[in-house]
Amino acid sequence: MTQVDSSIPVLIIGAGGMLGRAWRELLASQGIAFIAPPRAELDITRAQHLAQFIRTPGQLVINCSAWTDVDGAESNVDGAMLLNATGPKLLAQQCKAVGAKLVHYSTDYVFNGQATSPYTTDQSRDPLGAYGKTKAGGEEAIEQVAGDYLIIRTSWLYAPWAKNFVRTIAKLGRTRPTLKVVHDQRGRPTSSQYLAQASLGLINQNAQGIYHVTDGGECTWFEFAKEILRLDGSACAAEPCTTDEFPRPAKRPAYSVLDLSKTEHQLGPSPRWQDNLASVMRQLEPLT
Repeated sequence: MTQVDSSIPVLIIGAGGMLGRAWRELLASQGIAFIAPPRAELDITRAQHLAQFIRTPGQLVINCSAWTDVDGAESNVDGAMLLNATGPKLLAQQCKAVGAKLVHYSTDYVFNGQATSPYTTDQSRDPLGAYGKTKAGGEEAIEQVAGDYLIIRTSWLYAPWAKNFVRTIAKLGRTRPTLKVVHDQRGRPTSSQYLAQASLGLINQNAQGIYHVTDGGECTWFEFAKEILRLDGSACAAEPCTTDEFPRPAKRPAYSVLDLSKTEHQLGPSPRWQDNLASVMRQLEPLT
């Protein structure tokens, strides 16, 4: 098993985001040195920025930056493509040029949501909308560059901080008597803290290629919301509804459960989403 080279600071790109913070806290807790430049200093769409920060053989580069506005991507495909496909291609090229290892995050949205069993890591990409197409483009670009890379697909990301489904439901549940939540989209929630921990575990085993990392188990958004409200001690009642009742610019995959067998073969069983959620709820930052 290889370990992160503590003599070379880990580079975290997008360190100000939900997952970036999880990575910062994880590395700090383990005494692993890292650098986390702001986007003004490190923009992955600018090759000169990448050359300035990625120049050491064996360096570990964690890319947490991305265009994550699923609906916004429909009206700004070029912007989403720049961050989700062009940037990762430049990043992969720079990492390969100097002999650095790239860890890049992708999404369940690279699949069409029509499956009835979990999507394996080697299934064909077939995204529904602009966001998924740009993320699929990023995966393909990294594969084509063919350096030392690890692509980790995940889904339904949440954390005690930042803007995410868990915090939104908890906040609404404290002010409303009822909430309608979609019950015909099924997937796997993912704690950002667990995602960072599992990612580090894969890195330490020198994993390469595509892996899936999520919490264990699966649920609908309605079932997820019910558990959030229960853990928060909320009197608010969640009510199931259909996707059609909440039309959005981007079509959502109805079934986006990612197969975890490849990851669990290396790391062991994934913690249940209910357990990871309970941990996050205990750490929930003030809801503003």
